[in-house]
Amino acid sequence: MLGWTSDLGKGTVSSYAEFDAGGTPRALGVLFSASALEGLPTGGSDRHHCFDRNKDGIVDAASECLTQYERVIPLPDAVARRADIPFTWVLLNWNPLGHIPPGVYDVPHFDVHFYMQPIADVFAIASGPCGPEFVRCDQFEAARRPLPANYMHPDFKDVEAVAPAMGNHLVDLTGPEFSKHPFTRTWIFGAYDGKVTFYEEMVTRAFLLARPNTCFPIKSPPGVGVGGFYPTASCLRHDARTGEYTLSMEKFVFREAQAPVTK
Repeated sequence: MLGWTSDLGKGTVSSYAEFDAGGTPRALGVLFSASALEGLPTGGSDRHHCFDRNKDGIVDAASECLTQYERVIPLPDAVARRADIPFTWVLLNWNPLGHIPPGVYDVPHFDVHFYMQPIADVFAIASGPCGPEFVRCDQFEAARRPLPANYMHPDFKDVEAVAPAMGNHLVDLTGPEFSKHPFTRTWIFGAYDGKVTFYEEMVTRAFLLARPNTCFPIKSPPGVGVGGFYPTASCLRHDARTGEYTLSMEKFVFREAQAPVTK
């Protein structure tokens, strides 16, 4: 079933969900129309998240804004109504020039965040003077508050990648892109105030245009703080018949909430 739709490139991007006969989620994802990857901005930004970084009293849109274009796409209502599915909406960012760190993620790509945190709370994370992505200082510290040890896979590290209207991005430093291989796609977990707030697939436009049909295992944390259905695979596919592309979380398993374990 399709959810909400937004314009993207020369086409559209929509949220969608699939369930098996028993109601277990089979897939939660986004569907790119055949022309959505064409006509995307090649620079600049939507100017949603800017800050006077050099303190000259003027905000330069060319150099003091996050170089991205964001789309808020709620998941289908049938998902949002389920107490046993923690994910409720998608934040899709198109990064025409990529982003930090240089030499790793500075190629055109999409960040597709599947959020468990309410929209209002996420967009309350404001621009400011702290961190490499320029976040309000108290929120930068809140975003870096450590997670309980059992709520995160040990390969994912805090690299201070806190962004306005997103939160902290915990990065898998064992990924091939950190061993001088070209970046194609990777998985990221999001955090804020000591809680996991989003699951994220990050993928280059070039990888999607290569028409993939593959799934990648998610390095799941040992425990979760909120019980419900969680994915164990991230899948990228191209439909040769329609020309559409899908990016989805799949192979869901039900996980009971666990008490936090301090480090």
